[in-house]
Amino acid sequence: IVRCNPGQIKADGGDQGKFDDSMRAIRKAGIQVWPSADVMEFMGAKDALCKIASMSIGLEDTFAYYTEAAWVEGFKKTMKFQPRVIKQNRGSSGEGIWIIKLKSGDYCKEYGEASCNDDDVLDMVEANDNHSEEHTVAEFVEFCVHGRSDKSGEWTSQGVGKYLEGGKTAGGQLVDQRFCPRIVEGELRYNCVVDSLVGIIHKKPKEGGISAVGGTGSIYTYFGPSEQKFASLTKSFVTTDLPKVMPALGLGEEPIPLWWTSDFINSSPPGTAAKDEKWIVGEFNCSCVGISKCLAAYCQEDTPKASVEDISKEDMDEAMIYGNIMGEKAKGILSSAKAA
Repeated sequence: IVRCNPGQIKADGGDQGKFDDSMRAIRKAGIQVWPSADVMEFMGAKDALCKIASMSIGLEDTFAYYTEAAWVEGFKKTMKFQPRVIKQNRGSSGEGIWIIKLKSGDYCKEYGEASCNDDDVLDMVEANDNHSEEHTVAEFVEFCVHGRSDKSGEWTSQGVGKYLEGGKTAGGQLVDQRFCPRIVEGELRYNCVVDSLVGIIHKKPKEGGISAVGGTGSIYTYFGPSEQKFASLTKSFVTTDLPKVMPALGLGEEPIPLWWTSDFINSSPPGTAAKDEKWIVGEFNCSCVGISKCLAAYCQEDTPKASVEDISKEDMDEAMIYGNIMGEKAKGILSSAKAA
């Protein structure tokens, strides 16, 4: 069981490629790895959203950029049409995910009929902490490609930019997706153990915020997998879309992760009947996915000594339900593999 986010090994002086190749060798030796190196790389990558764009849980106007030229041309065109969400590939917990609007509000009526100018001003919010920044198009493009420079302006983001660094093979990419304004109502996290939905979390951003990333004051409400409020989405996702996800990502021969999540955002206009709502995937998570009932053990600046002992008995009992389901699923898969 791998509990390490992509990028953490490199950040600590190690070689991610060497580690991934080692995990692949273990799999070839007949030993199960959850999640496998390829699943972590391709399911966790932000351009997975492009690969599911034509599915009912995707948005067709989702684009991935791997080169500076494609990024500059594509972003200027989409940004002039409507507010966007730009997502880097390497970050975690919302770092490098930007919700962006034109400060002027001057959007074109048809996609592609106009593009932004370098001096157009952007209102931006970063998802990791909901902080706001204001930059020109040229400054944002520069930050994304080259990081902080004399052309990027002053940034308060904790990130360093350089999102395309290393190119596609090294994970350098940016994904450009339509902004869905109803995200302020919250997003739904579907917790899955292999191919079974085990729980749903409604994550509502802190008042005035946009992102519901943990640690930003967001409000979590927990539901069982059969919650009627979300019955339409659950039925279509579990019965129709879930079997298609791994093949769509080019992972048809790889095992579904033992513990993973899918975050959904409501893309429908306000007032849409629940049965007709379109919920789209904002992100798949399969590396270092936490159990939300264990958040009390999460060390932060104001809780540096947090530990498992800080989890209430009620929350621990619920967390153990998830843990036991994972154990049963894992045991079944290993038993089947041994029999084969």
